[in-house]
Amino acid sequence: MKKLILITLLISAITVSAQNVDQEKEAIKKVIQTAYVDGLQNEGDATKIDSGIHPGFVLLGIGEGNEMWKYPIAEWKAKTEKKVKDGKLPRTGDDKVSVKFKTIDVTGTAAVAKIEFYVGDKLTYVDYISLYKFEDGWKMVNKIYYKL
Repeated sequence: MKKLILITLLISAITVSAQNVDQEKEAIKKVIQTAYVDGLQNEGDATKIDSGIHPGFVLLGIGEGNEMWKYPIAEWKAKTEKKVKDGKLPRTGDDKVSVKFKTIDVTGTAAVAKIEFYVGDKLTYVDYISLYKFEDGWKMVNKIYYKL
């Protein structure tokens, strides 16, 4: 009887843990959709950007040879705000960005999301986004990518 109770408790704990991870994954999807896709890419909405992208966020890229460059969110946001002023945002129609979530890996307060980035119907990038869970929720802190 004790074994049965122990097994039942173990199964319950695993189920609760899996539900928690699923909830965290949904929260991460929402942050990426709201802050990155809608806020940064499609609308240029600073409030949405700030809601899910940490001020210390850095986009990392590679250049020629062993060169690597950094693009802080403050610079990216300023460029996005200029696009709004110049009438280049919000995006519409075939120019609109969407993403498909391929994987999300969560361990405690750290996570990585792999997404496919589309402009219209065209797959243009595969992004790897790192996130941390802060007191006020999940925030994107870093991104690397592969351009197709």
